[in-house]
Amino acid sequence: MTWSLFYLTQSLQSPLPWALCPLLENSSQFDPECVRTIPTVYFWYRHVLNASDKVEIGGLPVTHLSVCLFVTWLITCISMIKGLKSSGKMLYVSVFLPYIIFFFLLIRSLMLKGAGFGLKHILSAKVSALYSLQVWRRTGNQLFLSLGSGFGSFTAISSYIPRSNNCVVDAFIVALFNLLTSVTAVVFVFAIMGHYATKNFEKCYFKNAEEVRNLVVAGVLPPEASFPESLYQDISATYSAWVSSLPEDIRNVLLTYLTNCSLNEELKEVMEGPGVALVAFTDIVSVFKRPAFWAIIIFVFLVTLGLSTLMGIVQGIITPLQDSFSSLRKHTKLLTVSICAFMFLSSLVFVGPSGSYYVNLLDDYWASVPLFCVLIMENIAIVWIYGARRFLADIIIIFGRPIPPIYRWLWCYASPFVLVVLFLSTLIHLYLNPISYIAWNSSISNEVDQSYPSWMKILLIVLIVVTILPIPAYFLYTLYTVYFSASKTHSRTTVTFEPEAKGDILGSRPRLHSRQGLKKMSKIDKKLGGNLPAM
Repeated sequence: MTWSLFYLTQSLQSPLPWALCPLLENSSQFDPECVRTIPTVYFWYRHVLNASDKVEIGGLPVTHLSVCLFVTWLITCISMIKGLKSSGKMLYVSVFLPYIIFFFLLIRSLMLKGAGFGLKHILSAKVSALYSLQVWRRTGNQLFLSLGSGFGSFTAISSYIPRSNNCVVDAFIVALFNLLTSVTAVVFVFAIMGHYATKNFEKCYFKNAEEVRNLVVAGVLPPEASFPESLYQDISATYSAWVSSLPEDIRNVLLTYLTNCSLNEELKEVMEGPGVALVAFTDIVSVFKRPAFWAIIIFVFLVTLGLSTLMGIVQGIITPLQDSFSSLRKHTKLLTVSICAFMFLSSLVFVGPSGSYYVNLLDDYWASVPLFCVLIMENIAIVWIYGARRFLADIIIIFGRPIPPIYRWLWCYASPFVLVVLFLSTLIHLYLNPISYIAWNSSISNEVDQSYPSWMKILLIVLIVVTILPIPAYFLYTLYTVYFSASKTHSRTTVTFEPEAKGDILGSRPRLHSRQGLKKMSKIDKKLGGNLPAM
């Protein structure tokens, strides 16, 4: 959101600052660092991030990004203070508006030169990739991150929804929209990548044509080897035919000086890293009429999209704290401000010259491990400790109609198996492969692959452990408390747990069923025709 917000402020000027390379101070020459690449990539690394060449090269937070970061958390804080009613209305805008804008962007991206090549690349994917554990690992990571599972957002927000709400239908709608969004995003991304690859492919040909001209001027090649001016208009279609038409002796000498231009290789080398989406959007704007207007629309789309996600995550922090500590319910505004202020201060590390490399570390390597661990623990707690049959029975009682028993088998076997496989494959990937990041090399104006230093690997391990540690720590604390309390009574009384009821939603009925509750359930089972699973 910080990066998108900065781009939004830059979109208010014309011409757009990323459309052309800047001039050197007191000179009519363009900045050579920008000339060696494309203006949108140069603007991203040099003006937005002020990126260092390595993660070890730090520095103070970049001023303009720090201001945008503060505004981001200020907007989030104000939205959360207004309460769920106002933030819920805002979510309608921040969720549905991006879909409308994204639809028009998709149509425009398909009209770009080279978009067809990118889409053909999807269709030419090898079938063997479906048997690759690496492919499924990355797919699983993206799926759970896009759904938002394990972050507490669903649990926090759903606790305010009326009990009669059909959560099964909601789950199907969320999954369906996530699928449609992912498929649409794939088409959009590959269309943009095909456009990028085509531009770089043509740029390679133009560079070769310029090299031929210099070689002819220098006398290395004869004049008949000159590249005709008439072929510049459609160089990608005429270049290969021109090279083939040259005499063999001249062609052999010429090819030793020229770069081998390959559209497939250019597609592989399309910009990577966390900023690829932003650079793609800035690049697509340049082909629109009235680019400043479309730039504003696009970055409003990205800001609102990020706002809806961020509000859900913050709600997933506030609600559990208030449920665990009743005193915090009286000071909701103070709690919200404190959390947002802490988040802002903690986020300043990401707006420094090496901040994007820290984002890459968390996004590519850290997030998946604790996320899968949390999901596995949630699955075990509900299915194997609380009980899948009991959980299914609760849903049947709420809906007042039978639910297919296949859900129980999916909860008990399919979900744990998939989660454990993804968790173990992620750990194996981290152990066997060096962790690296895409860095900006200002001397050659290109992205290079760099390995994280040893202390960053230690930091990654510490972050993973600190994130997962509260789960076993609280389990041991609860176990000790229960055992210690039970041993003091010196009796055979069974210890039961009954969570605190929330208002009228849960009523007075405890979650762990008593004998009387079981009798009621047996009566409901008879009414439902015996479809209630046995306890």
